[in-house]
Amino acid sequence: MVDQRDADHGGGVSDGAKRRIERQGCDKCDTQEGDAMGRPTSGFTHAEYTRLVDEEKYPDTPLVPLDEPFVNSSGRILNVLLKRFTSAAWIESNAGSLRANHYHKTDWHYSFVASGTVVYGWRPSGSTALPEVSEFHAGQLFFTPPLVEHVMYFPVPTTFMTFARNLRDHVSHESDVVRVDPLFSVVWSETAGTFTYKINGPDRRSSPAGGPLS
Repeated sequence: MVDQRDADHGGGVSDGAKRRIERQGCDKCDTQEGDAMGRPTSGFTHAEYTRLVDEEKYPDTPLVPLDEPFVNSSGRILNVLLKRFTSAAWIESNAGSLRANHYHKTDWHYSFVASGTVVYGWRPSGSTALPEVSEFHAGQLFFTPPLVEHVMYFPVPTTFMTFARNLRDHVSHESDVVRVDPLFSVVWSETAGTFTYKINGPDRRSSPAGGPLS
């Protein structure tokens, strides 16, 4: 969480971010701006967002803005993350599959979508509220702090990379993970002939998304 004084410290925050810091916290999720493709952005710059992560003042919105790519005659360079991290993982997920349904005690991770779509649900650990849900697509980066229950659903074949604070060998990862009751369930739609996901709790479903459960 970050207040206006914290936001102005250390080089300041962009005007778009300042307009969204309305109380003791980063309340951007309800009023996100759009990028050139009409997708929501957090109102922060990449440097502002990642600086708050370094200070453990985690923004409320998971979407991490990216700087404009460098383009010349040789091609294009996109800086995905301009911060230190310990582990990077390349993850491939089948259409209709779920991952996570856990939280991390101390770890955090950035996730960059290389291809496909991630339907991401999250809520504070121990909460019984319905999770908030966002979709992230190829070329977008999003962040998961410690002590936040989260789940990922993949309506299409999806590849993404994670960049984590902690060492991510199996033993280290499992020692920091707490499993939770599933936030999403995957259900088969006879009429659509595809899998969809359901937010567990009151019956709320997404639009149909195809693919085998795996």
